[in-house]
Amino acid sequence: MKKIKISGMSCNHCVMAATKALNSIEGIRDVKVDLTAGEATFEETAPVDPEIIKKKISEAGFDVVG
Repeated sequence: MKKIKISGMSCNHCVMAATKALNSIEGIRDVKVDLTAGEATFEETAPVDPEIIKKKISEAGFDVVG
């Protein structure tokens, strides 16, 4: 499992938006976004460029931190 920190989430709608953004990336599955921890975990079925992840999360209105 890979883990990323996400800033800017404040409600369950944010969790759904971040989950949808990560699920839209080819090569990512089993996405779980934790609002309290401010992080997402997922499995990669193929290598995914971290910049693509940052871009999709940014497009959803959040930032990948750390």
